Amino acid sequence: MADDGRVRRMSVRIREIVAQSVEHHVKDARLGMVTITDARLTPDLREATIFWTVWGDEQVREDSAAALEASKGMIRTAIGRATGLKHTPSVAFVLDAVPENAQHIDDVLARAR
Repeated sequence: MADDGRVRRMSVRIREIVAQSVEHHVKDARLGMVTITDARLTPDLREATIFWTVWGDEQVREDSAAALEASKGMIRTAIGRATGLKHTPSVAFVLDAVPENAQHIDDVLARAR
């Protein structure tokens, strides 16, 4: 098990690596304007959960999710090369629901006024 500080540092580093890889190396036409919002690692540094959001409607979300899943191997390779970890963490992409939740809260507050 890694200490909490190392897990946080590696999470930030992995978020940066994934964001750069998505921006510069993923050449999938289905990929929309994706933003990597967060990365979380398990304490043993074996699994990385990457949170992302995209600008657009439901179809753009589905297409971008498919593009990210298709490029998962390339992104995992980039993580392994850039971090130098003994074991490259497996990668799972999760759509970040924070923007939709924030919009819902704004709408509720606007109605309350």
